[in-house]
Amino acid sequence: MAISSPAACSSRLITSYSTPSLSLSPAAISTSIKLKALNLSTSFLPPLSFTTPSSSLPQSTRRSFTVRAARGKFERKKPHYDEINAAPEERARGITINTATIYELMDAVDSYIPIPQRQTELPFLLAVEDVFSITGRGTVATGRVERGTVKVGEAVDLVGLRETRNYTVTGVEMFQKILDEALAGDNVGLLLRGIQKADIQRGMVLAKPGSITPHTKFEAIVYVLKKEEGGRHSPFFAGYRPQFYMRTTDVTGKVTKIMNDKDEESKMVMPGDRVKIVVELIVPVACEQGMRFAIREGGKTVGAGVIQSIIE
Repeated sequence: MAISSPAACSSRLITSYSTPSLSLSPAAISTSIKLKALNLSTSFLPPLSFTTPSSSLPQSTRRSFTVRAARGKFERKKPHYDEINAAPEERARGITINTATIYELMDAVDSYIPIPQRQTELPFLLAVEDVFSITGRGTVATGRVERGTVKVGEAVDLVGLRETRNYTVTGVEMFQKILDEALAGDNVGLLLRGIQKADIQRGMVLAKPGSITPHTKFEAIVYVLKKEEGGRHSPFFAGYRPQFYMRTTDVTGKVTKIMNDKDEESKMVMPGDRVKIVVELIVPVACEQGMRFAIREGGKTVGAGVIQSIIE
């Protein structure tokens, strides 16, 4: 995939898969926010039908709509650049806008930055970020597809926080385009049949039926940040109740057991320690072995961990 404009370059450097760094310029951060924003269009409304999308894109030709827009904008301005170069005053100053060099730079950036590999072979999973209700059509859940694919007409499980339920996807939209399917890495809106807005919330996940289940107790390896890293100033003990941030949800949990690397029970955890802990969540959350999470307390991150095993 070739990108042929400076605007497209920043779209490539800040993608929907990453969070903009604090060191980026305001313009770059603005570009990232635009990439992340999901603007649901009125294409979800009648008379368009979700069962026969009018703008479906084959997987082989799918591209970033933002990159396309940037390329088009640059191409439209190219004649204007040539007109500026031809102006007598610009020729006298010896300053020109070399579009060929810009294209060469974009090609070099394309060849240097690898294209992220999408996990399309794994079972579908989307963490719900927001929910909308469209009168006459149904409820739309938005979020990024973490893995796998989902097509219009397929059934999905709604997992976490409440009892697991099954629904049917009746529409897929991404950046105001109606699609037949969504792939891993896409920020999409999924129209669901037979569900009310009150039945779904941020923190739940939509997944292939039977591929993931909710749990309340697990064992994890965690690293507790030092004071110099912005973490805690003091140790914590068994019974500690912080917030656990998993995908798009945060839920209170209790540290019921602390163990060292030799699986020997410990009484406390000091800032900077790497330990095993057993956690009990107050509500069931869709989680699995190998899933990462953050530990937060009082509005700041105090640790991070990865689930080693599911207990219940």
